[in-house]
Amino acid sequence: MAAGAPLGPGALLWETAGDPRSLLPGLATGIIQLMLPGLGAGVMDHSDFFDDPYDRIFRSVPFIWGSILAPDEDEGIRRGHQIRDFHPHIKGTDHHGNRYHALDPEVYWWAHATFTWEFFRTRELYFPIPLSSAQKNQMYAESVTWYRRYGVSERAMPATYSEFRRRFDEICGTQLELTPAVQWVLDPTSNPATDAQPLRLPGLLAPLSAMATERASDLLRVMVYGNMPDIVRRRFGFPWSNTDRATFFALCAAFRGLDLPIRRGALRSMFPEGTPYTDPADSSRVVLAGPNPRQQARQRHKQGVQARAGS
Repeated sequence: MAAGAPLGPGALLWETAGDPRSLLPGLATGIIQLMLPGLGAGVMDHSDFFDDPYDRIFRSVPFIWGSILAPDEDEGIRRGHQIRDFHPHIKGTDHHGNRYHALDPEVYWWAHATFTWEFFRTRELYFPIPLSSAQKNQMYAESVTWYRRYGVSERAMPATYSEFRRRFDEICGTQLELTPAVQWVLDPTSNPATDAQPLRLPGLLAPLSAMATERASDLLRVMVYGNMPDIVRRRFGFPWSNTDRATFFALCAAFRGLDLPIRRGALRSMFPEGTPYTDPADSSRVVLAGPNPRQQARQRHKQGVQARAGS
């Protein structure tokens, strides 16, 4: 059985989840989740995935981060059980004709495993000081405590960090697929979210808006593929040039160089509304995020549509 570790202020997992850089590998995390056939089918069959792929992220992150950044273990368990209880009805048949259920231990653990991987990936790429072997073991033990808050079977959960890495890589190398959900996500002709939001530059720079938007879309692509596990990027032949690699290296270096401003509150607008994060002035205190820029833009669009409909 895996050994857990206390999860609260001072814990590595608490510190990592409370930092906005924890969201940077998020799109890659979402894609590798959807590559597991049962999980991808469940999202396609039981959410408004095709209408608004970001909605799942904006709805899920506040609950998941909340199950980590709970004020005490009892509240953490309550929040974990709340997440678990969203899933009993999510079941059906995947594109191979195999039955799936969201609470199947292998499926549920994979969703958790990808978020665990996301936090380790965050520390690897975007924090200036890498975790030591002892710290990796500690953060994994903290993730075990986090998983136990869900109150689901531990059958699939590896006992140690090294076993977790082996199991994670094994699944990436043998079980993941370009499921229908992933194919749709990565297809720019069907999924407008593959592009960055249109940029509107001010004044005399306005004619350059289209070029700036195109560059932002390219950076988004580099961030998605750069954050992916190397084994996934290679196995599925995702485009990754030397220029992409250099660009991604520079982006990672920039985020590492901005460590102090980020710890003081820069980038906190990345968190979706309602997501808990650690107070820049007191890391033992948790505050809730307001609407992020994409959510604000969606709300303005909605209000505009309603105003036009009422006129």
